[in-house]
Amino acid sequence: MDDDGLRCGCAGATVWFTGLPGSGKTAVARALAGTLRARRHRVELLDGDARHATLPTGPARDDPGRYAERTGLAAEVLARNGFLTLVSATAPGAASRDAVRRRHEASGTPYVEVHLDAPQSVCAERRSAREATGPADGATAGDAAYEPPAHPDLRLATHRMSVAESAAAVYALLADRGVVRSRCDETSNRLLLRDVDADPGAGQRTY
Repeated sequence: MDDDGLRCGCAGATVWFTGLPGSGKTAVARALAGTLRARRHRVELLDGDARHATLPTGPARDDPGRYAERTGLAAEVLARNGFLTLVSATAPGAASRDAVRRRHEASGTPYVEVHLDAPQSVCAERRSAREATGPADGATAGDAAYEPPAHPDLRLATHRMSVAESAAAVYALLADRGVVRSRCDETSNRLLLRDVDADPGAGQRTY
């Protein structure tokens, strides 16, 4: 098996996508994961909205705080072992997200919090469009009290940005911090931004 992480200079890190249900966490995380894998990085995607997600099961799923912290533990272990771990989970409580960050800081593992900041009305409209598939599986119910992060590493207005543009912004941050090699930037951003020209709202960025 090729050591893709070493081949592309990936040191391992956790990228946590937080935001209201329907803000685009899963879509952006999957877009970023696809490009990172194409660049031969080792990637693990932990998706809180997936029906068969590789996240903690059992009683913890009924407690958003415990669920976030257990997911954070799994992410930290993966990242510490060289994986770019992309977590797509609302984690409504700021305290639980802060605990996850502290765990990463204690082990010296890079951690990036990305807030997908879309209005509640937009998120509700997106959720209603997928009601036929049933409610999201996990401890991130839409009616949970969401506490947006005060100082995320990156804040994206996903109601104004395309999925590709949002993923490209996260990739650029990872490159700036040395998590991915800058020599991969030009090719990776071309892949991520290939649909921006067709998106009339693509130029309206908010960081």
